[in-house]
Amino acid sequence: MALGSNTKFYETPNHPFQGERIASEHSLVGRYGLKNKEELWRAQSKLRSFRREARELLGQAQGDAEEAAREGEEFLSRLQRIGILGNEEGLDDVLSLEVTDLLERRLQTVAYRKGVGNTPKQARQFIAHGHVTVDGQRVTVPSYMVEVSQEDSVSFDENSPLADELHPERAEEQ
Repeated sequence: MALGSNTKFYETPNHPFQGERIASEHSLVGRYGLKNKEELWRAQSKLRSFRREARELLGQAQGDAEEAAREGEEFLSRLQRIGILGNEEGLDDVLSLEVTDLLERRLQTVAYRKGVGNTPKQARQFIAHGHVTVDGQRVTVPSYMVEVSQEDSVSFDENSPLADELHPERAEEQ
């Protein structure tokens, strides 16, 4: 099923002209090398949906606790697999997550932290241009959520000119 072109996957702020919020959004956009605030709002909306699901599961625990625990287990294992939650954390910890927890798991950020680019924006460009692979598969989406098990396999595509250590755009070894 194709989605309509006017389907948004995020909510804009209720009060668009709050200086403090604008400043904090601007610093996050800069720190994580996001293209625009829409990407930040998308991450915030995803975080809201995680929190909503956790609240619903916690609410169901008053009813059939066994069923809620089983459904909660799948939800928690999904968040643990993508590295947003630690292995010992539970539904209560989902409610205290920050948007930075999601932004840290984006391919763009993981690639930058691994030294694929000198800056988050350069890492984004390398990803968009098809120079980066995850588990041997080329990924061209900077917002791809990297699972913990895939983190070590983020690297340059072997056919990319950037795979050469001496390429002038390669990050200096840190």
